[in-house]
Amino acid sequence: MWSCSPLNGTGRGEDQPLCQHAQLALSAVSLLYLVVGVPLGLGYNSLLILVNLHEQGSMAMPDVYFVNMAVAGLLLSALAPALLLGPGASGWALWGSSSEAHVTLLVLFDVCALVTMYCTALLSLDYYIERALPRTYMSSVYNSRHVCGFVWGGALLTSFSSLLFYICSHVAARLAECAQMQHTEAADAIMVLIGYLVPGLAVLYALVLVSRIRKQDTPLDQEAGRLDPSVHRLLVATVCTQFGLWTPHYLTLLGHTSLALRGWPVDGQQLGLLLFAKGLSRCLALSSSAVTPLLYRCISRSFPGKLRRLVKKTPCGRHGCPADQAGVQQVLA
Repeated sequence: MWSCSPLNGTGRGEDQPLCQHAQLALSAVSLLYLVVGVPLGLGYNSLLILVNLHEQGSMAMPDVYFVNMAVAGLLLSALAPALLLGPGASGWALWGSSSEAHVTLLVLFDVCALVTMYCTALLSLDYYIERALPRTYMSSVYNSRHVCGFVWGGALLTSFSSLLFYICSHVAARLAECAQMQHTEAADAIMVLIGYLVPGLAVLYALVLVSRIRKQDTPLDQEAGRLDPSVHRLLVATVCTQFGLWTPHYLTLLGHTSLALRGWPVDGQQLGLLLFAKGLSRCLALSSSAVTPLLYRCISRSFPGKLRRLVKKTPCGRHGCPADQAGVQQVLA
């Protein structure tokens, strides 16, 4: 959340009512997500991970990527209260914007963002490979697990550069090299390029190739070894959801970087709009952690069967617990 305190002293009192209304609206959206979105994200992401890891032998290539996105979603859901109730709120923030805790939160947020976007891009590319070359090792579960391991490692390395920029901002008075670095703008530019443009181009390229293959379907597409037809719907829904919710965040980073590099002066109204856009876009990005597992649960045909088998293997599953069975039916419904 953010407050109107940065606008005080700008000499434009007519902006205060508008700023207060915007602050109230953003606070309502943030609190709604904290009350509804965070529990949904924690619950469904945990369920997605538990169900798939319980039956690792039956996991398909898409399941591997969704498990990794669920892990990133769990981290985002856990970070959401600290990010939304942290340094942007005046008077009752738990820490300042220059503290080590805030830097750690930003780095973890960037890692989760990179993992989410690259898992979406790799899911699109592997889906095309599976359609073009069925039953090949290139899109196998074994290969996808190793690729996801490299994704997490690459995300940590990329965020490490952003961490160096943030650290340089604290010691710029002592080191001449750091004093010449635009720490925040450079970190934002790296995230826009590596975290959004690269996976965005990869997804666009994969979807174009998939659309060409779907126009050339043959009787071989009906073989048992091919992917379930629902995977295509799940892929399209996931791509639209992830890029729809993360695009405002990266556009805000791009706008902030452009203003800083050009050296344009920012008045109180522009600062208020920038802060409002930053808070709203971050809330939308965090909401992806709750929307993605819901899409997986609603579209994936294998998830209900895996969940039933998991429930049957619980101590209460064989004897039947009336109270718990009602809850399970609500999840499966």
